[in-house]
Amino acid sequence: MTESLPSPLHDRETRGFASDNYAGIHPEVLAAIAAANGGHQVAYGEDVYTARLQEVLREQLGEHIEVFPVFNGTGANVTALQAATDRWESVICTASAHIHVDECAAPEKVAGIKLHAVDTPAGKLTPELVDTVPLRAGDEHWPQVKVVSITNSTEMGTLYTPAEIRALADQAHARGWLLHLDGARIANAAAALGVGLRELVADTGVDLLSLGGTKAGAMLAEAVVVLSPEKVRGMPYLRKQSMQLASKMRFVSAQLLALFEDDLWLRTGGHANAMAQRMYDAVRDIKGVELPHEPQANALFPILPREVSLALMERFRFYFWDETTGQVRWMCAWDTIEGDVDAFVAALREELDRAKG
Repeated sequence: MTESLPSPLHDRETRGFASDNYAGIHPEVLAAIAAANGGHQVAYGEDVYTARLQEVLREQLGEHIEVFPVFNGTGANVTALQAATDRWESVICTASAHIHVDECAAPEKVAGIKLHAVDTPAGKLTPELVDTVPLRAGDEHWPQVKVVSITNSTEMGTLYTPAEIRALADQAHARGWLLHLDGARIANAAAALGVGLRELVADTGVDLLSLGGTKAGAMLAEAVVVLSPEKVRGMPYLRKQSMQLASKMRFVSAQLLALFEDDLWLRTGGHANAMAQRMYDAVRDIKGVELPHEPQANALFPILPREVSLALMERFRFYFWDETTGQVRWMCAWDTIEGDVDAFVAALREELDRAKG
C-alpha cells in the first residue's frame, strides 16, 4: 500500500524577495534528514551523524576545533558570546549587526552582555573603527571589552575579505580579545569571494564561528564552531542552558552534513548571489530605481518611490529597509529562479509606469 503525501497549504511555486529564510528545504538536505530516520541513535549529540559532522568540519577547519550544533542563528550567537565572555565583559559590533538590531536584545537579556555598537560605512568594522570604542581597561565602572563580532556577509550585503578579517583578528588578539564571526550567510560570502571555510575562517584567526545552515538550504540547523577551545569555557553547559541542545540531534547534524560534506553550501550560496546579480543587471538602468551599490552577495538595497514599493509589495513580499529614504531590501535565496527575477522586474516596470500616470 502506498502512502499519499498531505496536500500543501500554500502555493509551492510562489517565491518572493523578502528573505532567504522564506525558502524551503533543499532536496539534498531533505533527503539527508530522511536517510537519518529509522532505528535508534543515542540522543543529545552522541550519535554517528554528529560525530561525522565533527570529522568533516575538522577536515576543513583544523583537528583542534569543537562543533556544537544548535537550532538557530540567535541561539548560536548568544551561546558563543556567553562562552567567550565573563559577566563583566562586553562585545564590539556594528550598529547594523544582527546581534544588535535583530535578536530582540537576546545577547543583553539572555547572556547579560553589553554591546558597543559602532556606526560603520557599509556595515563593516575596521581596526580604526574598533579603536573608536573607549576601553577604560581596568576601570571597574566600565564593561571590559572581550570580543569583536563581525558578520560575513554583512547585514548590508557587503563582504569582509580574508585580509580584512585577519586585520581585525590580529588587533583583537594583540589586546587579549577574541574574534567572533556571525556566519548566517557565510555560504554567500565564501561563494562570492571564491574561498572555502579554511581560507575564510581558520586561516584568518577567527576564534568563534556561528556557522549558518538555514539560509543555505537547511530546515533548522546552525552550529557554534569553537576554533580556540583554550579561550572558551562551558560551551556544553551553556548550549543546554540556552535551550539549544537538541535531543534528536542526529537530524540537525544530518542537515549540516548534507551542506558541508561536499560543496552544496557553496552551490546554494553561489546560486543566490547569481540571482541577485541578475536582478541588479535588469534594474540598474530603470529610471526611478536608485541603486547605492552593486550587490556583493545575495542582497540588493534599492531606493524606490514609496507608492511603487507599496504597490509592488502586494504582488511580491519584501521589506522596507529605511522608510525615511524609501530604501528597501530585495533578497535572493537558494531556490530563486530566473523566472522569479524576470517576473519581479516586469512588475516593477509596470508599477513605475503606473506611478507616472
